[in-house]
Amino acid sequence: MSTGWTRREFMRLSALGAAGMALAANLEAAEPDPITIEDIEIFPIRYPTVLHFRFFETPMEPTGRDAVVIKITASDGTVAWGESVPVPRWSYETLEASAVALQNYIRPVLIGHNPFDLAGIHAEMNRQIANGWTTGMPLTKAGIDIALHDLIGKVTGRNIAELWGRPSGGEVTLSWTLSPGSLDELGDLIAQGKEQGYEHFNVKVAPDPEFDLEMCRIVREEVPDGFLWADANGDYDLSTAMQVLPRLADAGVPVLEQPIMINHISGYQRLRELGALPIILDEGMVSPVEVLEYIKLGCCDGIAMKPARCGGLVSSVQQIEMLENADLMFLGSGLTDPDVSLAASLILYSAFGLAYPAALNGPQFLGESVLKEPFDVVNGRVKVPTGPGLGIEVDEDKVRDLSERTGQITLV
Repeated sequence: MSTGWTRREFMRLSALGAAGMALAANLEAAEPDPITIEDIEIFPIRYPTVLHFRFFETPMEPTGRDAVVIKITASDGTVAWGESVPVPRWSYETLEASAVALQNYIRPVLIGHNPFDLAGIHAEMNRQIANGWTTGMPLTKAGIDIALHDLIGKVTGRNIAELWGRPSGGEVTLSWTLSPGSLDELGDLIAQGKEQGYEHFNVKVAPDPEFDLEMCRIVREEVPDGFLWADANGDYDLSTAMQVLPRLADAGVPVLEQPIMINHISGYQRLRELGALPIILDEGMVSPVEVLEYIKLGCCDGIAMKPARCGGLVSSVQQIEMLENADLMFLGSGLTDPDVSLAASLILYSAFGLAYPAALNGPQFLGESVLKEPFDVVNGRVKVPTGPGLGIEVDEDKVRDLSERTGQITLV
């Protein structure tokens, strides 16, 4: 079989170390009949939300969680699914931009391509949507990457975790997200999480340190044994961060994610030298290049992983293995991932032995699913899908219905 990639090229791009070698060896041993990508269909959708979350506020109505569901059909009839999850208040990618980039720039060059050629497909996507400081439009490209992994797993009859030589299945413990507009709202939000069996909480902090400290003290009193993860999304300035870190530690916060903007490199060095709290990076850690550089520069104690942020699973696996090799923390996070993207995150975190509750809050905030059997969170835990590929069954009628109700996106 000719797959269009050399073993060295595939290992270099798909993962470092054991996971990359296992994936290459598994594909080589499987020897499926040569197939190509026959069609790619793009479905821009807006999931209704059930709770307010500031990242989904927009100047337009209605608000909701935007996504682009991607259906790839191979020449042998295999159908696979991926999902891009743009969030303009978190990154620069919008639903409209993602949908047009996929339909007009990425889809045309991938039709007829060998889906096993992950290296070539990522290179082609990066030619069409060029890199800048790092990977261009990674949230958009992640949907294609996830769909390809789903397709490869289905063709070879293996769960994605098994392709990496990692265990499949199990459960992932989740944390409940708190982002109150006032302290008066906090008690009810904590109670909602506890009523649904959540034992761990992540809190959105910054820019007001006094509000943040009081919020963290209240949460810690309510859940004294839970993992309390604070995330500033880069909204502190350096001076404020230097002052608030020791106080957050005193309030019972074990880690602080993204205290300042990611391009303040010397600031991160100073915060880590302070030693008050482990510093976790998120925004800006898109490709393995940045991860390696920030590790070398002594800027972090770990990274909150997000397959969507990294352009998909290829880069995510590389980054996790870098963290393992450097003996740094690996936390699991997300972008309020719905359905397909959530499945990819669950498989990744379970396969690589995530040791902390994952901030995957799609089940908390989203009001609809496009799966035939939606994910069910029981006592703050969710089962990891074990079937071939992503191990999920997408209901195409639900996808088309939600896409029609979303409307307003013109693809030409």
